[in-house]
Amino acid sequence: MMTALDPAKLSVADITSGFAAGEFSAREMVDAAFEVIEQRDKDIHAFLELTPELAYAKATELDEARAKGEPIGPLAAVPSGFKDNMNQVGTHTTCGSAMLESYVSPYDATCVANIIKAGGLPLGKLNMDEFAFGSSTETSYFGRTMNPWDLERVPGGSSGGSAAAVAGGLATITLGSDTGGSIRQPAAFCGVVGLKPTYGVVSRYGVVAFGSSLDQVGPFGKTVRDVASALNALSGRDPLDCTSQECTVDFTANLEEGVRGMKVGIIPSLTFAEGATPEVRQAVEEAARNLEGLGAELVEVDLPHVEASLAAYYVIGPAEAFSNLSRFDSIRYGHRAQGCADLVEQYERSRAEGFSTEARRRIMLGSYLLSADAYNTYYYPAQQVRTLITRDYVEAFKKVDVILLPTSPRTAFKFGEISDPTSMYLSDMFTVSINIAGNGGISLPTGPGVDTGLPTAVQLVGPQFGDDVILRAAAALETCYDIPRVAPMCARGGE
Repeated sequence: MMTALDPAKLSVADITSGFAAGEFSAREMVDAAFEVIEQRDKDIHAFLELTPELAYAKATELDEARAKGEPIGPLAAVPSGFKDNMNQVGTHTTCGSAMLESYVSPYDATCVANIIKAGGLPLGKLNMDEFAFGSSTETSYFGRTMNPWDLERVPGGSSGGSAAAVAGGLATITLGSDTGGSIRQPAAFCGVVGLKPTYGVVSRYGVVAFGSSLDQVGPFGKTVRDVASALNALSGRDPLDCTSQECTVDFTANLEEGVRGMKVGIIPSLTFAEGATPEVRQAVEEAARNLEGLGAELVEVDLPHVEASLAAYYVIGPAEAFSNLSRFDSIRYGHRAQGCADLVEQYERSRAEGFSTEARRRIMLGSYLLSADAYNTYYYPAQQVRTLITRDYVEAFKKVDVILLPTSPRTAFKFGEISDPTSMYLSDMFTVSINIAGNGGISLPTGPGVDTGLPTAVQLVGPQFGDDVILRAAAALETCYDIPRVAPMCARGGE
């Protein structure tokens, strides 16, 4: 039986206000959170590792601080989880790969430390596509994660465990990383809110890199206010990450201001792009009507080079992945093959055994793209395209405040339904452009699709460092939908 305290039903604001008022202790919240995980995660497999010792230690600290009248933090007693490419001292940081199966982190990533400092209860590490290479969480060495809305379908990826944990009521705030859509696409598939902030708003220190110029850490939550509260804790300059920026914005301050007077960009060529399903298009059209009904003005804008973003991404991404994964040489850390005759064989066998098919595919592609013959043909032009796409967004945001797009071309697909790598890469067709340009974007659930009954979503994109504007628009649009905070399957499972 569930305890009376069910964190799956509570938002961040519910938890922090209830804890501050003494309605429950942080220890009771940890008890309740792990009870939910024990009941539900055997079906979902969102967590790779649970950290009860760390959670109870933080709970004790919070309970004592509250008793003494000391500050307790803006995320006090909020059950939290971290994607398994984020270092947390004393935990395994596997990146979903056999290569790092035995690696135990000696330090905390800044994003992890910031959530815990703000009062988050660290429940554990969450499943992901190996080294974030994927859009379905099917490439994890430790087994796939199931979508809480339909256990036969993928949760999206690469942050599938993080999205599924929120959708399944296993955690209230989780962190993911987004290199080409890996927060927004799983958020869309799992019917939760997922925010990819502007590049530089959140420190990447301690996060195992896929593409260093593309990666950004961001939160998942049940509501827009949830992720805005998490972003307050996450954002700011970190001396350990030279790409991070000063940030003094309170991302929750303007959530109630609405969109009246805002200009919302519409791009018909993308909304009706080939490959987008009718229910995805319908979700975007309905969202546009809702925003207009709330007082926003719809304005057609053009991003002339955005259709080249997927091609540019699959040059830049693998090239940076090849560079970042070269450190896993089996000598300092990582999987080490046994019985090798010499160092060359040690390298070759260890990397062949430690990396999966998709990881090897991207490593080899990146190696080729950075070779002398291919560099000028592919890599340099991809960087030129990146400049053009960035300029397109700059010009568009001279006319509008935010842009409305689909998040994913379709709803969650079944396991094994997409086996062709190129078809899988098309899952990112609406998300990669802002990783290329560095802008922020949020995926907002819009309710069940008319054809599948599965979660649909739309994406709102803003100018660089306009994340507060994105959140304000998303909060207004959120009021037009009555969406369950957890998947119905999980809600029934908790009765």
